[in-house]
Amino acid sequence: MEQVADQNQYPEKPRNFDADQARDMFTPPEDADLQWVLVPVTHTDHARRRRRMYMLAGAFLAVAAIFASWMYKRTVDPVRALDEYDAGERSLKIARYQQAIVSFDRAIALKSDFADAYALRGRANMALIRAQAALPDFDKVVELRPLDPVAFLDRGSAHMSLDEYKEALADFSRAIELDPKLARGYNLRGTALRAMGEPKKALEDFTKAVDLDPNMDNLFQRGATYQLLNDHEFAIADFSQVIRLDQNSAQGYYARSQSFKALGDLESAERDHQQGRINDGR
Repeated sequence: MEQVADQNQYPEKPRNFDADQARDMFTPPEDADLQWVLVPVTHTDHARRRRRMYMLAGAFLAVAAIFASWMYKRTVDPVRALDEYDAGERSLKIARYQQAIVSFDRAIALKSDFADAYALRGRANMALIRAQAALPDFDKVVELRPLDPVAFLDRGSAHMSLDEYKEALADFSRAIELDPKLARGYNLRGTALRAMGEPKKALEDFTKAVDLDPNMDNLFQRGATYQLLNDHEFAIADFSQVIRLDQNSAQGYYARSQSFKALGDLESAERDHQQGRINDGR
């Protein structure tokens, strides 16, 4: 016969049952005699626990090893990158451009944000007449140093070599915005404007470049632009200053000869032409 449980053994659930009532129902009185029941741990449980501890210890050691390796690379790689950069810079100075590029490759592999290494690798490629290869490096320098005017001059020069005059003009203009006293920026922008068929605008930039730095190239470029505009008297004045700065300049004599010839002074033109040939070693 089935044994029927006493209905009074379990209290009837109240209709309005809540948490407080549940606590009162199942919390033993304070004077109740509580007994602890010990659950035996089997050998399998103990082995499982040891495996779990070993796994946690192994994971910790692996993380520690990765962290130590990362710290080592973080400390050592920049030093090695600088050594490679120095080697590349030395090669660049003695015109070993391909060897310099290899060193800069290594420097960048060790330090991916090494702006100077990108810049010099780009210049090495420019020296090898590989403007297309240089352009990504100059892009990276602009990304890393968006307020560096020289970065924009380098990239603009690469665009000029690729006959991308609008892009070059934009870069040179940005360089001038960043440094309004950068004579080379005006020189290069003038060169871009002249190549785009705007010699009068170019003349303004070359004049600004001469005002900031009256060196041979700024004077020569302005003189060449005066020549293009048929202002040969002004051209002769600039070429004469170039010759005064360097009496061995064949280029200055040849250019001045052309302006003398345009003005009908054939004697002076021939004299300058002959002096240019002498300076040129002909």
